[in-house]
Amino acid sequence: MATEDERWIVIDGRRWRRTDPSIPEERRKALVSELMSARSAVGHAKRKGDEQAERAARDRVHAAKVALGERGPKWWE
Repeated sequence: MATEDERWIVIDGRRWRRTDPSIPEERRKALVSELMSARSAVGHAKRKGDEQAERAARDRVHAAKVALGERGPKWWE
């Protein structure tokens, strides 16, 4: 459920920043695809016990979330 100001969504009582609505749809889809791939890479690296690969995958997750506006500077400011 989105908050009234539409900057956040609430899932299981936890508030999460929404994706920047000004991102063009094709770019958003590409970023979400990268985010899902990076999250998968985190799990794969953890299962293998590869700390270096896990760190690299977590960095990819962070970069995708910043590009989506879900982390970093607030997109509404």
